[in-house]
Amino acid sequence: MRKIVIQLFVLLLMAIISINCASRGTPDGGPKDIDAPKIVNSSPENYSTNFKEKEIRIYFDEYVKVKDLQKQLIVSPPMDPEPTVTPLGSASEYIQITINDTLDDNTTYAFNFGRSIVDNNEENPYDYYRYVFSTGNYIDSLYVSGTILDAENRMPDSFVSVMLYEADSTYTDSLVFKQKPKYITNTLDSLTIFSIDNIKAGQYKLIALKEETPNNTYQQKTDKIGFTEGFITVPTDSFYTIKLFKETLDFNANRPRQVAGQKIAFGFEGDYESMEIEILGDSLKDLEQRITKDPKADSLFYWYKPKIEMDSALFVIRNKVYRDTLTHKFRDLEKDSLVITPSVSSVLNFTEAYGIRGSIPFVKFDEQQISILDKDSLNVPFTTSFSEIDNTYNLSFDKQEADKYSITILPNAFEDFFGNVNDTLNFRASTKKFSDYGNLRLNIQGNVSYPMIVQIVNAKAEVYASSYLTEGSKVDFRNINPGKYFIRVVLDANENGKFDTGNFLKNLQPEKIIYFDYTYEARANFDEVVELSLK
Repeated sequence: MRKIVIQLFVLLLMAIISINCASRGTPDGGPKDIDAPKIVNSSPENYSTNFKEKEIRIYFDEYVKVKDLQKQLIVSPPMDPEPTVTPLGSASEYIQITINDTLDDNTTYAFNFGRSIVDNNEENPYDYYRYVFSTGNYIDSLYVSGTILDAENRMPDSFVSVMLYEADSTYTDSLVFKQKPKYITNTLDSLTIFSIDNIKAGQYKLIALKEETPNNTYQQKTDKIGFTEGFITVPTDSFYTIKLFKETLDFNANRPRQVAGQKIAFGFEGDYESMEIEILGDSLKDLEQRITKDPKADSLFYWYKPKIEMDSALFVIRNKVYRDTLTHKFRDLEKDSLVITPSVSSVLNFTEAYGIRGSIPFVKFDEQQISILDKDSLNVPFTTSFSEIDNTYNLSFDKQEADKYSITILPNAFEDFFGNVNDTLNFRASTKKFSDYGNLRLNIQGNVSYPMIVQIVNAKAEVYASSYLTEGSKVDFRNINPGKYFIRVVLDANENGKFDTGNFLKNLQPEKIIYFDYTYEARANFDEVVELSLK
């Protein structure tokens, strides 16, 4: 009897153990793979000389795939047509490079894969793998290194191409617009330091490009550029600093287009401030015209009266050294209606004027037909100024904190170019309390150079407030909206009151902008005094 009880107990114990084991769930497959793939071998071997092959295979210890190849892969010197890398979008134990270009003699080539090679499961990258070969008897081993800065921003862009153009008898500065460089590298997405490796001795032009559309040539309209002055000589121990900047576009006028009755739009590129528009023809000499700026696009509006009863006319466009003659074909369209809008939607800053813009050029204005009342219905005196190119009247007046203003425009206060007048208009604006803002005093010491422009900017390098300093070291910024800001100084070398960018063909570097190593946290109802030193 005792034996039977023991056997039953053993069977029960085994059943309990079996149930407990079953309840533990399915295996989780072990620890997560965090190791990068490893190269087993390559054919031909990396760093081969006297290279004559058309295909290269690189074998790994596990299945790999290639991602973001268009951004990550840098071939130096560039090949045209570009090599083919397979497989794309699928996994394999090897990567194959097919060379489609005719290789130069006695030249070292490098394939820089960046972080594009990853394993198939966890996408652990094989960081910055380089495959190098030479069509000659030896591998070039010289290099050029440096760092990338941005002329206006605190941090430079990612994926900046750094290039070397050979300074031989065929070199001209215009090559950067139409020809690929001799050697190239890229900062990719995480580096501001660059190194162009495996280059031969010689003289070079060192250039950096942040390209909107990568093709290893400079497109002035979309790209940033940076360069070192003169040529560099390799080998060198120098560590180069290249400052990227966006050039001001060379002026160019686009073909005119009729956008409304007696209104023609002239698109432009570059600086329009000295742009002149003249219509040709003896019968059009007495034509009355006005020119205003499109607030939303790079265009000037040419308004004219009376209506021109011609199929087409010639216009001459001038701007400093630019001159062109353009043909315009007239279309019979409805004229615009007069629309008057304020520049301020609701909250008015203590230092800004209240702007009133018209959709058609103003020709008459009676300020006696405008009144400004505060929240106590007291009349607020104001002065006016007019910007013809913006077609805006600015009303300037003293503002009190936590006040509300009613701007009333009576009929016939404005008359436009076509004789339209306004109806009664009522606008509203208000101010905040002084305690809603922060105040900042800067005491700037150190290597001060006058004149300089002291600016508060946001994270996008957009200027929030600015002060021009010709002497002294104290700058006050008042009524700053709460938020995070950065402080910078523009060294105004040509004393024109603004930042001037560079120009590659003119060999001009941009004016220097210095960011302080300080982040200003503006807080409501808080005054801050900060000592800053220029280095």
